[in-house]
Amino acid sequence: MIRERVSDDIYVFTSDLYAQATAGAIVTRNGVVLVDSLPFPNEARQVATFIAQACRSSVRYVILTHYHADHTYGAGLFPQADVVAHTRCRELLIKIGVPALKVAQAEAPELESVVLRLPDITFDGEEMGFRLAERLIRLIHVPGHTQDSVIVHVEDSRVLFAGDTIMPVPSIVDGELDAFRASLQKVAALPIENMVQGHGEVILRGEVQGVIQANLSYLNAIEALVTKAIKSGKSREALRRVSIESCGLSRIPLNGLVQQIHVANLLALYDRMTAP
Repeated sequence: MIRERVSDDIYVFTSDLYAQATAGAIVTRNGVVLVDSLPFPNEARQVATFIAQACRSSVRYVILTHYHADHTYGAGLFPQADVVAHTRCRELLIKIGVPALKVAQAEAPELESVVLRLPDITFDGEEMGFRLAERLIRLIHVPGHTQDSVIVHVEDSRVLFAGDTIMPVPSIVDGELDAFRASLQKVAALPIENMVQGHGEVILRGEVQGVIQANLSYLNAIEALVTKAIKSGKSREALRRVSIESCGLSRIPLNGLVQQIHVANLLALYDRMTAP
């Protein structure tokens, strides 16, 4: 696991074990707010140890940016904390997350100790804010990657934990294209100096708007590409040969995983556009 400091008393932890998934710690004099929790228990324990020893504090809240396993599995290591998420996150964890964990534990012994935490505090609307000591933290609903996705804006530090709404390549397989575009516009309107992606490197102030616009352009490009492929009678399988570079993004981040995500996006769009 890689740890870095992105602002005063705000830390980011990046997984070495799964797709550079990230988690964040917002440290206050009244405790720590943890944003996501890393997928594997041994890395989540390293986060807990750092908070206890280096920060000399405990976790008061764990915010889940969405229900996917790589952002929720570590939350069970913080039983003293309240888990906060969108209402839809709780519903999806019950419907999909609980049975999926049982399957995952049967296939991956390292997940045997995972206890899935359901949110204790949820919100239904566009956003929810709370203050812990000197920190004002806003949770903003941004559907698109998933129905329940939220971003976490630390207003005083101008740090945004973007979850999987911002990644080296947008993923829409479990989401919806138009909602994603609208949510990226929300992100673009925020005053941000550092932006933490759900996977990959921290985006610095001078790069934030460029990354958002590149992701918007990518979503427009894949929609146009799949629309053209369907109209010209191309098969679904032909889309597997389309490179991510041809849609404006690089295949280098996440050790090449972005190309796989890109192909999954194209196939999902094809299926939706051709569904009866």
